Amino acid sequence: MRADHASYACGAALGFLGDLAAGDPRRGHPVAAFGRAAAAVERRLWRDHRGSGALHTALCAGGAAAGAALLARTVRGFAGRRRTADAALTAATTWAVLGGTSLVREARVIGDALAAGDVDAARERLPHLCGRDPQALDAQQIARAVVESVAENTSDAVVGALVWGAVAGVPGLVGFRAVNTLDAMVGHKSARYRRFGWAAARLDDVAGWPGARLTAALAALAGPDPRGAWRAWRDDGGRHPSPNAGPVEAAFAGALGVRLGGTLAYAGRVEHRPVLNPGGRPVTAADIPRAIRLSRRVSALALLTTVVARSGAGRGSGADQERVNR
Repeated sequence: MRADHASYACGAALGFLGDLAAGDPRRGHPVAAFGRAAAAVERRLWRDHRGSGALHTALCAGGAAAGAALLARTVRGFAGRRRTADAALTAATTWAVLGGTSLVREARVIGDALAAGDVDAARERLPHLCGRDPQALDAQQIARAVVESVAENTSDAVVGALVWGAVAGVPGLVGFRAVNTLDAMVGHKSARYRRFGWAAARLDDVAGWPGARLTAALAALAGPDPRGAWRAWRDDGGRHPSPNAGPVEAAFAGALGVRLGGTLAYAGRVEHRPVLNPGGRPVTAADIPRAIRLSRRVSALALLTTVVARSGAGRGSGADQERVNR
């Protein structure tokens, strides 16, 4: 394994373990700082126009990735300590962009409230996990919302970042998280953002495509019903309005043997989505811990897969260069 790929593998593993052990800090999180900066840029650039939104997306996501690339290049300038510095920067960046432990923590709190029969507490906590209107949901619908959010955010908050880290190192990690954060901020179909957020939403669809497919494949591989997961992904994944959430949620639904999708309420707006894995049973609170365990397995397998893929690509490029030198 080449030294730079070994440094990346070590740093990615350390960052993953850091997220696993500590999760996100309560204050001073770099992603929150990026969100504040993006909101400030939005206040200056907002127009009800796709062009303004595209400029906002380019400045924010492009600026974050360019800044990360400059930082990585600066770190590599430390002669004699390059491997250690590379690994440390990768570890810190991986920890900063991953959100698997925070996802699990919020899902577990809601699941515990539902298991105790405290639906009001579950409703109060749900906005920490997703944007649905909790007052419109009963216990079963809250449980379904949690399982769907665990599935989708396993891809968005963990696997997608690891994929782009394997492709482009620290700039890939930062760029993916910036795009995903912008999509969460402006990439929805409200009156304010229908046009302004179009570029962020489309870029997030592109950036999230490989991670979503890897997440779905690993959910099928690691879940309790691989055949059901593959079948639900094949039959129902393309019916979801999101090209990336569809495969992931369908694979989780099939793996867990439950039905996902259906009618959703978002702050005064109602969506009627196709049912995923319609032959499954309704979600219950007991399925939340099962979804969490599946998310953890998928995340660990994604780390292993992406590190191995990056190392294999490095060996291939090294062999090609050796042939050229001959």
